[in-house]
Parts: sequence; structure tokens; C-alpha cells
Amino acid sequence: MSISTETTIPAGTYTLDKVHSHVGFAIKHMVVATFRGRFEEYDATLEVGPDGSPRLVGTVGVGSIEVKDENLAGHLQSPEFFDAERHPELRFESESIRIDNGDVVVDGRLTIKGETRPVEARGTIVGPHEDIAGNTKLGLELTAIVDRTEFGLKWNAPLPKGGMALGNDVTLSVDLELVKA
Repeated sequence: MSISTETTIPAGTYTLDKVHSHVGFAIKHMVVATFRGRFEEYDATLEVGPDGSPRLVGTVGVGSIEVKDENLAGHLQSPEFFDAERHPELRFESESIRIDNGDVVVDGRLTIKGETRPVEARGTIVGPHEDIAGNTKLGLELTAIVDRTEFGLKWNAPLPKGGMALGNDVTLSVDLELVKA
């Protein structure tokens, strides 16, 4: 199976260009706003077999979370959230990659805090293209919405006039620039 309906992605291993990639998240905060954060340590590899079958694997270092408040960053490392000491890594492994109505759809399994759940991510894939140095590159932008409570991230607090401090749905966004090894 080819990932793209318009071009075939050459077989091989595509590794992450960390300078030109991004891994982030967004969650509803205090009912009225969207809070965003990101991770600074992550990796991804796309393997495309000789038959065109793709497999994407990605990891994120929980300790690399970046938010605008160091106290919050510490709280997110605690057992109430990611429990970074016992679960230092988030992991995603694709089970299938397909095109649906022009979108790339990546079905896989996401592991957070020792809990593994199926996840569907949707987005775009661009390439392959040759860069100015002659490298073959792909761009992969994906978004998935997960219920954080299914992964054991259950901390919350009721608001005085109704609602909760945090929403349960978290939007994960991954923008990857991959280079053929």
C-alpha cells in the first residue's frame, strides 16, 4: 500500500529532522480558553517496506514538557498527571496508514502513563521532495483528539459556578519533517 494517492513513497527509513518538527497539545482550561504546551524531546521514524507498506513509530520524553509556568510543569510531571518518574516516555506505533478523502489517516496505539489505547490521527502528508542538499524529505502533519482520563490523567477541580478546571479531550498535534536515511 502506498501512503499517497498521487505519488509513491520510496522504500526506506525516514528519520526525524528535529529542528523542523514540533509536538504539542491543547486542552480546554477553565471552560473559556484553550491552553497549549509542547514537548522538546521526541523522535519518530517512518519505515516504508519494499511493498510500500508504511509504519510510523514515535516517542516523546515526558520530562521535556514545556509550559509557561514552571510550577505547572512540575505538577504535570507528578503522579496526578504523567507520573514522569515511573512513566518517562509516551509512545505511538501505527497499525495502518491510509488516504481518506484527501487526508492521511494514521491508526495506531498510543501509550501514556502505562495505558495503551487505539488512536486515529488525521492530517496531511507532503512529498517526497528533494531539498537543497539533495535529501529526500517528507512532511507529515497529524492531529488526534484523546480523552486524557482514559490514560490515567484524571486530575481536575470543580469551578465555583459549574464546570471543571480542565476538559477531558486533549488535541495532540504532530508536525514532522522526515528525511530518508
